[in-house]
Amino acid sequence: MMKPKKIPMRMCLGCNEMKPKKELMRVVRSPEGEIGLDFVGKKNGRGAYICKSTECFDKARKARRLEKAFSCRIDESVYEVMADELRKETENN
Repeated sequence: MMKPKKIPMRMCLGCNEMKPKKELMRVVRSPEGEIGLDFVGKKNGRGAYICKSTECFDKARKARRLEKAFSCRIDESVYEVMADELRKETENN
């Protein structure tokens, strides 16, 4: 009898809901301090998760939840780049 595989769950920083890791998008702060989106989930660094929706991204941005997760200031330009990447990703799927 095989044990069912455990599904890794993560909390979205936008809606604060626990969801399967695969459904969420990873935001990563690299050891060099660069912040960006990680669509593969394999980049080195500290990760935080957000639903693949601009709504959750905007909520997390407004409440500065990414800054709290990474305990550093995030420049507006970084948010803009991430918002663009997210829009492209959601249009492609």
